[in-house]
Amino acid sequence: MTSAHHDSWLLCQGRRLLAHYQAAQVASGFGALDDAGQLTSTTAVTLVTARMVHSYSLAALMGVEGAAELVDHGLKALLEGPLRDHKHGGWFEDESQQGRKEAYVHAFVALAAASASMAQRPRASELLKASTEIIDQRFWLEDEAVMAPSFAADWSDCEDYRGANANMHATEAFLALWDATGEMKWLDRSLALVKRFGHDIARVYDYRLPEHFDRHWQMLPDFNVDKPKDDFRPWGMTPGHFSEWAGLMLKVEAALMAHKQAAPDWLLPDAMGLLDSAVALGWGADGKPGMVYTIGWNDEVSVANRPWWVQAETANAAYLFMLRTGERRFEVMHRMAWGYIADSLIDAKYGGWLPEVDQAGQRTFAVYPLRDDLYHALQATLTPLLPLTASLAAGVRQVFTGK
Repeated sequence: MTSAHHDSWLLCQGRRLLAHYQAAQVASGFGALDDAGQLTSTTAVTLVTARMVHSYSLAALMGVEGAAELVDHGLKALLEGPLRDHKHGGWFEDESQQGRKEAYVHAFVALAAASASMAQRPRASELLKASTEIIDQRFWLEDEAVMAPSFAADWSDCEDYRGANANMHATEAFLALWDATGEMKWLDRSLALVKRFGHDIARVYDYRLPEHFDRHWQMLPDFNVDKPKDDFRPWGMTPGHFSEWAGLMLKVEAALMAHKQAAPDWLLPDAMGLLDSAVALGWGADGKPGMVYTIGWNDEVSVANRPWWVQAETANAAYLFMLRTGERRFEVMHRMAWGYIADSLIDAKYGGWLPEVDQAGQRTFAVYPLRDDLYHALQATLTPLLPLTASLAAGVRQVFTGK
């Protein structure tokens, strides 16, 4: 288990991250930084803004000075500014109002609303109502119990695709909505999503998790074969997502148990199967430390670069399994992941983490050229300080406020 010294170090690292990303604030929300922590553009991005609202809501619950004001800035941006489609509803990708309306983005808007609600920010309830209405009316496919992937701006042209990534983050958002509202539908939907992806699909593929399907749930092995370095839908499989799903499955189990409901007997073994598969297939897959970005259908390395979020999610999942099972092997796994993060990703010069490095630990820019995601790194610093709860905000609230 973690020590008092390590806990103090994690808190220090979290505060450094929060300070580093304050520079991402722009007039209409939040944008991306370069490696020196400088803004690359004054254009606000919805995904970045939503993740910042979520992250600084966690900080506000911790009592970090200035965090509440950043949450309120982001809430206003998501409610009033050009990121929101005031004609058709929902949110654009950024303030240029181009592109499609993505389930992935809307899941993070809902997560932001839930976390800000738990932090008791004044306008959080407005965003919670607006975001959940859009999810219910547009994205949630009741007959399939998944999220529709994307639409044109006027909600026409539903994409002929079904994918794991957006549904994974919808699971995270729904668990936070459950903690924020107590509405059972959010926990029911979370369970339905982890059953489809972490149980039904994962078992078919021996705890390897394909991510791309057509609307009839036929797997698409060649999807984005010409885009192996895509940042949201790369070709092949992503071991870091195996880890992330595993952690979410434990959170669903914890939520069910806290609500005095019986958890399905497959939740724990399937979650364990996914994490073990992630480490076996992704960690050091090319003989060097760290978890690779993607692998192919024969378990070969596809993209060897090591993104920050992959290591963070593996550390998080390993810690949750430490809490859930008490098995020492998960402590070893957790320490292994954090050792790599400390040695290769934490930027001692500028603050923040390097978004992506190669096998030798040198900065690369193939998949993630910018620093536009405080969320994954911050959550990694907080997870080992918290109990196993449905959402991170609920855990932070419990530990730091006693509520």
